[in-house]
Parts: sequence; C-alpha cells; structure tokens
Amino acid sequence: MKFTDLNLIEPIERAIAAQGYTAPTPIQAQSIPYLLAGKDLLGVAQTGTGKTAAFALPLLQRLVQSGARPTSGAPRALILAPTRELASQIDACIKTYARHLRLFHTVVFGGAPMRPQVRDLQRGVDILVATPGRLLDHINQRNVRLNGVETFILDEADRMLDMGFVGDVKKMAAMLPKAHQTVLFSATMPPSVAALAQGLLNDPVRVEVAAQATTAERVEQRVLFVAKQKKRDLLTSLMDDEKIARVLIFTRTKHGADRVAKHLDQCGVKAGAIHGNKTQRARENALRAFRGGHLRALVATDIAARGIDVEGVTHVINFELPNDPESYVHRIGRTARGGADGIALSFCDGEERGYLRSIEKIIRQSVTVEEDHPFHSAEIANDPGFGAAKPKKRGGFKKRRSDARSQQNAGKPWQKGKPSTPSRRSKKVA
Repeated sequence: MKFTDLNLIEPIERAIAAQGYTAPTPIQAQSIPYLLAGKDLLGVAQTGTGKTAAFALPLLQRLVQSGARPTSGAPRALILAPTRELASQIDACIKTYARHLRLFHTVVFGGAPMRPQVRDLQRGVDILVATPGRLLDHINQRNVRLNGVETFILDEADRMLDMGFVGDVKKMAAMLPKAHQTVLFSATMPPSVAALAQGLLNDPVRVEVAAQATTAERVEQRVLFVAKQKKRDLLTSLMDDEKIARVLIFTRTKHGADRVAKHLDQCGVKAGAIHGNKTQRARENALRAFRGGHLRALVATDIAARGIDVEGVTHVINFELPNDPESYVHRIGRTARGGADGIALSFCDGEERGYLRSIEKIIRQSVTVEEDHPFHSAEIANDPGFGAAKPKKRGGFKKRRSDARSQQNAGKPWQKGKPSTPSRRSKKVA
C-alpha cells in the first residue's frame, strides 16, 4: 500500500512526499481510513511505529474538510500527551504535515512561560497539543474552554495513568461536547487503560499492530556484567569506539544522569543530560544539540524513554537497569528506528540481577551475555540467581592503550555484528 491509496487530500500528500515517505506503516494503514470516517479508535502501538502520523494526518484532513474556523480560546481538536517532550514532538509532526494547510496549532506544557501560550490560545487555534497539568492551569484561568472540541486524542494512555493523570483526563473529558471523535493510543492495554478507554470511547474500532510484550526486532541486545564501582570505567572504554556515534545513556536517577554526563565530558566525550530537574529550556537545548550532532551522548532518566524521536541513534546504553522491566523496552526502542539497526548494551551489577531476570521474563528471551570486556565480573555472571542467559564470546575488547586505537574494531560487543535473533517487543514504560 502507498499513501496515495489512503484518499488523503493533495496538500497532505505533498507534505508526506516532501519527507520522503511513500508507504504507510502498519498502524497508519490500518488507522487512517477509520479516522477519516470519523470513527472512535483504540490503538495499541509501541513507540516508533508511526502512530503520531496515524492520528495527525486524518485529523488535519477532517479539520480542513469541515470548513470551520477556530475562535478565541476554543480549540477544535485537543491532543493530550503525558510529557513535555512527547507534546513537543507531536506539535512538530503537525507542523510538518500542515505546512500547506491554513490551520493553526500550538503546544502548551509546564516549565514554559504562560504568557506566550495565552497569546496563542486567545488568537484561536485549530489544534491544541497539551500536557494535562498545564492545560488544567489554562482552564482554571479561563484561557481555554473545551466545548468546541471536535476531536479528542489521548496519546500514550498507559504512561498517562502511570504518572497519575487519570483524574485530570477524566475531568477534561467531561468538559468536551457530547458529539466528538475520540482517539486513544497506548503501548499496552492493562485493565486500567481498558477501563479508561471504555469510559471515553463510543463503539471504537480497535487497531493493534504488534503483540504485547515484544521488543524491538532490529535491536541487538547485550548484557555486560560489571561491578557497580567499575561502570564508569567500562563506559569510558566503550566510548573509545567511534562506531558509537550517537548514544542515549540511561540512568535511574537525576543525579546519576548528571554525574555520568560530567564524567563523559571530563573524558573528552561531548555529553548532555536531560531529566526532570532541568529547566525546559535546558532540556530543549540538550535535545537540539544531540539531534544536531553537537553532543555525542545524551544521558537521561526514563523521562526520555518515550516521546523523544532522534534519528540516527546507533546505541542505547543502560548504565543502570530500570527497576520497571517495561521501561527497558522503551529505552532500547530509541535505537533501530526507521528501519535501521541498533545496539542496546546493558550494564548489570550484583544488585541488578533481579531486574535483569524481570526484563528477560517480559521480553520472553534471554539477553546475550558479553564476556569479552576488561571489567567482566564472573562472580556476578555465574551467580545461580541470575537465570538462563547464555554467554557468547565475540572476540577481543578494545584495550585502553593508545596503540590499540588503530587495531581492527571487528568483534567488539558494542559494534554491529550478525543480527541477533529477532526478539519480541514488550508493553509499557515507566
């Protein structure tokens, strides 16, 4: 199937073609016809599947075809996202595909000045992208009302519930007009999300493009057993390899992210950190620098596991394994996007063996153990509580001596070798 088969209007097709896309992803091919027809839709799709365009393209077309114009403080479409980063990404997607349309859109989220947001809302927008907390602030200050919303889209519903926004979502849904289209997307469908969907959707079509509990099929996954105090040394050794061109590094804590970023800078690796304690401007600047290639590494907490779509991420490194196994799937999903291959390396110390077992259970496979690095801990790897992961030797590790830098790079654990057996992708995220 091609985009030209989906009965999209010419200005939208032109914008799609300008991005170099010709064929829709499975979630797009299945969702767009129903959404164009005005049906409510329940979509189960993981990040990286193209779901933003799946709801953005038909939304733009329906708004254009309705012929209505926005009024001050009354958006015609509302898209709720759980995080600032995801909201910004959705707004950027809309900007891309609405470039040839006379539609107005804006994004509002916390951590940014209120005044410019109020100004945009007062001018009138067709599409409002928002995080729940900031939108409620605007509603309470009477800067926006929802009685003119024709389409309500709730993205990353499971993450929304994880973050405690279910009450806010229901409160805002109650403000919508009786006649409106509702679209809900979620990476997983636990009972809590199913209950929310039942209360919001009217006779919905369900579209599911991947089974739950599957991992990114194109990501080669490795676990490196290492003592906790040796993790920084291991990271430094890995970063000697130029093939790690653009890497996302995950930590469990905000302070940990700052410490790792500082360590990399001290070692001559340009790195930035992004987490909840950073100002919105600092977060945006770090992301912009990472996307633009000015930073080789971006260190993040799980706030970045969803909603950040950066092209060309060659590697994901779990400096610390997540205590929520489902977060692992969304972390490693930051690489191997758009049909590319990618590598995920996980550092596992003695206290994290239980996390690894939980991850392997949810991804339904063992993660290959990489032994050939100078900080390998046989004691941790051979602990009987670890489970069934099987070691795999892949050749020598790059030495820290300067004369080793010219040695052949083949066979390193952080480089792309033979594709691993396609694994199955998982459910939600932290």
